Amino acid sequence: MKITIITIVLSAITLTCFGQYGKNFRNLGDRAFAEKDYYEAAYYYRKVAEGMSLLQRQEVPFQTMNKAAKKDKPSDATYVSYRLAESYRLYENYIEALPWYKKTVEAPDASTYPLASLWYGVTLRATQRFDDAITQLQQFSAGYKQNDDNKALAQREIVNCNFAKEQYKYPQLLEATKLKGDWNSDGSDYALLQTGDKFMFTSSRFAKDDKKHINRIYSADASGKPVQIKLKDNNQTKETEYGTPSLSPDGKRMYFTRWYKEGSKTYHDIYFAQLQDTIWLQPRKLGSNVNADGYNAIQPFVTADGKRLFFVSNKPGGFGGDDIWVSDLGDDGDAANAVNLGSIVNTSRDEQAPYYNADEKRLIYSSKGFVGLGGFDFFESKGDGTSWTTPVNMGYPMNSPKDDLYFMPDNKDKSKWYISSDRESDCCLNLFEVHDKHFVLTGIVTDCETRKPLAGVKVSFLDSLAKQTLKEITTGADAKYAFTVTSKRPYNLKLEKAGYFTKVLPVPTSGQMSNDTLYSPEICLQAFEKDKPIVIKNVLYDFNKATLRPESKTVLNELVVIMKDNPKIIVRLGAHTDSIGSAKYNLKLSQARAQACVDYIISQGIASERIYAKGYGKSMPVAPNSLPNGKDNPEGRQLNRRTEFTVVKTE
Repeated sequence: MKITIITIVLSAITLTCFGQYGKNFRNLGDRAFAEKDYYEAAYYYRKVAEGMSLLQRQEVPFQTMNKAAKKDKPSDATYVSYRLAESYRLYENYIEALPWYKKTVEAPDASTYPLASLWYGVTLRATQRFDDAITQLQQFSAGYKQNDDNKALAQREIVNCNFAKEQYKYPQLLEATKLKGDWNSDGSDYALLQTGDKFMFTSSRFAKDDKKHINRIYSADASGKPVQIKLKDNNQTKETEYGTPSLSPDGKRMYFTRWYKEGSKTYHDIYFAQLQDTIWLQPRKLGSNVNADGYNAIQPFVTADGKRLFFVSNKPGGFGGDDIWVSDLGDDGDAANAVNLGSIVNTSRDEQAPYYNADEKRLIYSSKGFVGLGGFDFFESKGDGTSWTTPVNMGYPMNSPKDDLYFMPDNKDKSKWYISSDRESDCCLNLFEVHDKHFVLTGIVTDCETRKPLAGVKVSFLDSLAKQTLKEITTGADAKYAFTVTSKRPYNLKLEKAGYFTKVLPVPTSGQMSNDTLYSPEICLQAFEKDKPIVIKNVLYDFNKATLRPESKTVLNELVVIMKDNPKIIVRLGAHTDSIGSAKYNLKLSQARAQACVDYIISQGIASERIYAKGYGKSMPVAPNSLPNGKDNPEGRQLNRRTEFTVVKTE
């Protein structure tokens, strides 16, 4: 559960303490590691690494400088490197863990620690070195002989890396920014809750009253100046911590997680407290429907109507790890029941931090059990509490390769919400605000000849990477279409209507914005009839030659596009001449010119069986070559020197 800060109080460990345990830093590191105090373990193992000259450091190491440096066995050096890497990783300081895993996997006795290669790959993924991570994870999978959870994890991480690569290449149109000012501290800051013009959140910043870094609930106004909320907890256990608040609709009842540690085990339960005037009364522990003996219950979320409580627990009846559950709340504030959200929402791994909007039937939560960027990712599912749609990853930059939790919308701005993430931290969650930058692509479809609005056009919004139709509409009398663009993935519009050539156009990734709407240019469709020629204007040749000019190729590219967008049509391309010259000469010249056009179109990727050439010479004029008085008619001859294409088959 991402709710505790490693208490940075090691500076208070004095020589007296060292004297109590002896100066064997390795033993101290081992003891801290066994008790899951990974920050403290890393501190001691690093001390050992300094003494063994395993890292370059200008500070004086703990060994006396005038003594000859002890030559440690490789096994000792590798043990310390691996334990130091593990300690950093387990409190999610992946940057520091990276070089120590590298040192471990490159050691002569690296085979002693076969999982180091796996965790090295995971650490590479967490630091956004996706290609290196894939290589490392593939090497681990190839060399690891057991077919167990570790091998499955490596394969899952490879999938995550490939997913992350695509997300970074085509991010969502969102902007995630760390809150400035006093919102964030040297500890963890997370689970922001907005209530009216005020906020509540959890922080493990240094608490003056407690004189230590400890998780407490804070309130703040828009300026972000935090004030600790006092709870009258008469049953407070030593080192009890509080966090993840959620309020009833009237703001008079606060649900929260309360936890404490005994030895290496941490106990979590959900409590609620009533507000009397300005004082929060004695917290009351929820009943066994939520707080099952011997199991954890955390992260309460009360729905806007105050009738349901979503929460997280690892109690029996789940699917493994932490699952999301929902309870009906009674008038007394306690939970009347508890129902697991099921196998669509929950996985064999951990799910946390639920948010539910009953009006939109929208569940947003964090999970480690689906394909993602790594760590906890945000997922969205639609449902009513009994049935749910398949969760969808909310993408980058909503998610990162580290942990992302605690979604909460802004209650005044629908295009803004808050999340908690450790993407910019060595150890701890920070508060971020996310701004939605999506835009609406809208326009009108017209007939290319008449320029009148065209009703009855099927307009499809396509994901061109996935080859998938995301949405389609049929234009009405106003001929308008509109689609929401939410990411930088390549999208296409496909426009189809009987009697018109289908048109496929790429969607712009940016443009002139006005009220969150991108007004695209008018799109026109060209009508056609089978066996009726369509003139291709400005296909030019040099005199007495069939060689295409460069500008002619540009014009023919339009026909190439039409044929690509309409893959079932077969076309006859015809060329005509004026009356100058013999019939035989003009027939030969026109056939050569038509073939030159066909050859160019085939060179652009159109199959040869879909287009063929036909020269007509001067046999089919569309205008007189001479005037009634017998004089030359240049305008008429120009009209007769034409190139046409005719659709001869549509299926």
